[in-house]
Amino acid sequence: MSGHDSKYFSTTKKGEIPELKEELNSQYKDKRKDAVKKVIAAMTVGKDVSSLFTDVVNCMQTENLELKKLVYLYLINYAKSQPDLAILAVNTFVKDSQDPNPLIRALAVRTMGCIRVDKITEYLCDPLQRCLKDDDPYVRKTAAICVAKLYDINAELVEDRGFLEALKDLISDNNPMVVANAVAALAEIQDSSARPIFEITSHTLTKLLTALNECTEWGQVFILDSLSRYKATDARDAENIVERVTPRLQHANCAVVLSAVKIILLQMELITSTDVVRNLCKKMAPPLVTLLSAEPEIQYVALRNINLIVQKRPTILAHEIKVFFCKYNDPIYVKMEKLEIMIKLASDRNIDQVVLLEFKEYATEVDVDFVRKAVRAIGRCAIKLERAAERCISVLLELIKIKVNYVVQEAIIVIKDIFRRYPNTYESIIATLCESLDTLDEPEAKASMIWIIGEYAERIDNADELLESFLDTFPEEPALVQLQLLTATVKLFLKKPTEGPQQMIQAVLNNATVETDNPDLRDRAYIYWRLLSTDPEVLKVYTSHLPILCLSDIPMTTGYVCGFDRQQKMLFWQRSL
Repeated sequence: MSGHDSKYFSTTKKGEIPELKEELNSQYKDKRKDAVKKVIAAMTVGKDVSSLFTDVVNCMQTENLELKKLVYLYLINYAKSQPDLAILAVNTFVKDSQDPNPLIRALAVRTMGCIRVDKITEYLCDPLQRCLKDDDPYVRKTAAICVAKLYDINAELVEDRGFLEALKDLISDNNPMVVANAVAALAEIQDSSARPIFEITSHTLTKLLTALNECTEWGQVFILDSLSRYKATDARDAENIVERVTPRLQHANCAVVLSAVKIILLQMELITSTDVVRNLCKKMAPPLVTLLSAEPEIQYVALRNINLIVQKRPTILAHEIKVFFCKYNDPIYVKMEKLEIMIKLASDRNIDQVVLLEFKEYATEVDVDFVRKAVRAIGRCAIKLERAAERCISVLLELIKIKVNYVVQEAIIVIKDIFRRYPNTYESIIATLCESLDTLDEPEAKASMIWIIGEYAERIDNADELLESFLDTFPEEPALVQLQLLTATVKLFLKKPTEGPQQMIQAVLNNATVETDNPDLRDRAYIYWRLLSTDPEVLKVYTSHLPILCLSDIPMTTGYVCGFDRQQKMLFWQRSL
């Protein structure tokens, strides 16, 4: 490299921070403003510009509102890390809180509330008190929110200085946005306080319902959410509230709609007129359906709420089940919620033409989780609707014949639940289920199949062989399968006390008491063994020829004790001496 190339390694620049420092102290207003913008841009992308704190604070003394906002933004970000320097800005805050421009007054109070530094908090009280009674509604509504922020920093100070009473007075303000912000602040304070602070009386109720018609959409949400805490005194009072809130169902903002639905559902509990209740149910259905045409994130929130609504009042959407059909491009989280709602809305009237056809279609989709949920949904409909159970079973058998492993396993799990719900009704399908025994590799599916074999052991010719196929892997099986295998073997032994089951019960009980570390499995095995020991005839086959080599310390009330044959490594019961 030649000597002429050395120029690339030298620089005349001082660096970014020194340059910004110089510009911030410039005598030209525009240059200072541009410098503050550069500082904010650097701060936004994560650069540390805290060393410029004093220089930025010096730019606060300006009439330019845009520049003042930028400086305040910088202060909010760095005041916590530079609390001593932040106090330098206090005098300017106090001065700005009395500025003739209401925007600057509001900005000063808002910024002081956002600077969470204890030393500044005490200086905030006087300006805040003035702003809560300011002539301009914009300043008052900003000050109302600032009280909630101050309560979070120092609750005792807020109560001592009477800010809570001032907030309650603002509920009677003639500006609806001031009312909404006062309600929002009181609701936030109430959430963080154990004692009652914000209680709505009949007088307050009238004020809130009046403000509801005139404030912005988010103001309406704050007021509606607070109204949901109000308990109507009687049916007439409840009807009055519902009448005033019902127009909000037509609002474009889904948060307003859902908040209105919440209030109507709560007040419907007190309304005695069936005609009024029926009419309200009709009015609530269209806005809820409309929410399902929004983007997926809003759909999901709406579906979560609808899920709760249909549990309480299924009649509201009883005729709208088709709007919950899953579209091919729905995200999986939306599909899952729609499935849940369809299960809840399924009835004898719509199960055939609508629900089962849909669920069967979903069970052939590509998303494994969704397919599993669809198969389970068919089983849940069978359990819910007795008349439809046989048709649901037919659909499940059709799905089993497709031979898709995870579909088969889910089908067996739900069929086990159907057997429990309708005992001795659908045993004819057991043979079909047993054909899939070798393909089961999921614990819940294995446990379900073992339960079916044990429960219907007397009707399955080779039940002992089927259960025996699981015994070789007993120690490696999950606890869920081990517990079910233990119970099924005992059932088999009681129903078919022949030589095969006798050897199996001994092997299973031995595994479940001696070879295991699982206390649940061991305790259940001991209980079964103790119950079996109450009948000496049952024990004759495998206890009469074994000597007692040791006695357990488990007290027995049946006259039997537990022994352990070290040579055979086997537990047994024998009459105590």
